[in-house]
Amino acid sequence: MLAEERRQVILRMLQQHGIVKIQDICRLTDCSMSSARRDLQLLEEEGLLHRVHGGAQIKRALQSEMTMTDKSSKNHDQKVMIAQKAAALIQDDDVIYLDSGSTTLELARILDATKKITVVTNSVLSAAVLSDHGIDTIVLGGRLKNNTRAIAGADAAVELSKYRFNRAFLGINAIHATDGLMTPDPDEAAVKRMALRQSDKNYVMADSTKFDQVSFVKVADCTDATIITDDNLSPRIAKHFVNQTFI
Repeated sequence: MLAEERRQVILRMLQQHGIVKIQDICRLTDCSMSSARRDLQLLEEEGLLHRVHGGAQIKRALQSEMTMTDKSSKNHDQKVMIAQKAAALIQDDDVIYLDSGSTTLELARILDATKKITVVTNSVLSAAVLSDHGIDTIVLGGRLKNNTRAIAGADAAVELSKYRFNRAFLGINAIHATDGLMTPDPDEAAVKRMALRQSDKNYVMADSTKFDQVSFVKVADCTDATIITDDNLSPRIAKHFVNQTFI
């Protein structure tokens, strides 16, 4: 396979999965690891991807955000694993805040009425799922974002300030050891900050592709929440998160 053909294969893989591993490139294109690394270097120089340990991630603008349909199709198995870890933390009689996002939506899908809990959420998708499961659910009011089906803005943050939570489970777009927890939308960032402030225990649910990334608005420091992630987090990246609690 010609080098240009390989690079097109790499870009298609990134579009489909958001992340690509060097060993997968070698397997699919029958090339050496040195050739795969050169391809990634050239594509990074062209601004088409961001190299990470063992592969590369798709490069997006700081304020860009995928739709919920696109998010839900990526890294689904990892998101289910993270949701299962989060569900194990919830106890009877808990009042929890469930943020918008594809990973938090997976948590909504596995919760059921066997646990007597109350959920406050800014996600209309999660609210519908929770209602179908017979869970006592409160939906925040405010501006609805069409691409993510999240309720955001000042009204939502003010309403959220009226509640207290045993646990808050947040979605996040980017996690960086120095820049913290980040999201593209200032309105959503305000809601996330309020949720962290109103909760006794805070958790961020994020698969390993969210690490070593930056976005437009900082929500909080990484140490302001326990991060629930999958088993693919690179030790090279994890070592930069001093005093950080992971699950």
